[in-house]
Amino acid sequence: MASVASDWHLTRDLEVFLDRAGGFLRSEPALHTVQLTVTDALGSRGPAAYGPEPPHFAWLTDRDGAVRATALRTPPYELNLTPTTPEAADALAARLSEAGSALPGVNGPADTAAAVATAWERRTGTTAQLTTNQRLYRLGTLAPPAPAPPGRARLATGDDRALAARWHAEFAAAAGGPAMRDSDRWAEGRIAHGGITFWVTPDGTPVSMAGALPKVAGQIRIAPVYTPPALRGHGYATAVTAAVSRAAQAAGADEVLLFTDLANPTSNALYQRIGYRPVRDFAVHTFRM
Repeated sequence: MASVASDWHLTRDLEVFLDRAGGFLRSEPALHTVQLTVTDALGSRGPAAYGPEPPHFAWLTDRDGAVRATALRTPPYELNLTPTTPEAADALAARLSEAGSALPGVNGPADTAAAVATAWERRTGTTAQLTTNQRLYRLGTLAPPAPAPPGRARLATGDDRALAARWHAEFAAAAGGPAMRDSDRWAEGRIAHGGITFWVTPDGTPVSMAGALPKVAGQIRIAPVYTPPALRGHGYATAVTAAVSRAAQAAGADEVLLFTDLANPTSNALYQRIGYRPVRDFAVHTFRM
């Protein structure tokens, strides 16, 4: 019987990865939301959708050839993981270190991310640091704020590109670092598919922004949600998130999802008030020598 480590397969070919692992990813759209949306973007916009370096993919098969877990990385982002066992996590770290992979970190279900981070430390001599605790939420029954703040939701247009790009960069900085994607390209791409919505005041001034990724495997993920600091406390983020969530349901999404930073109790409470319910906790570990 092949060793556990040999059951992890590596490729840089998106078509090969999806041929082998696409069915597995679609089997649990909520838990696999990141990899579904990333591979969809790579398929529609090409390898440069996330950066200049080709993406990396991995999948784990059992002795019968069934896929049990996957991982992918679009540099410069962390390795993204689906849930797996501690033994498989250790085997993945071994396979990647043997292949000479250089990882900036890992991002995935909290227990799996911790297991891979620990194995990576042991095998490479790097130090792993837990940098972010996240929670994945799924929309249950939508409960829009009543009353909503004055104003309305509207889709962003090409005229809003500069504002959307600036707010995207501010959101990334507030999350703890510079935007790893070019904010202008991000805004252009999202506006092109109707993926940015503003809450605007009665005079038409944008005061909050919510993004939505394209529907893949029946799920739509809301990201990001951002209100400039000076405009917070008026319910704008709640209103725009509810509006985008309603639009996702109207577009036929079976599941509407979003991630929150567990260090931000305000956003976690906000989403639960409008009907989001916890699915699973996730974590990001970063590596340094």
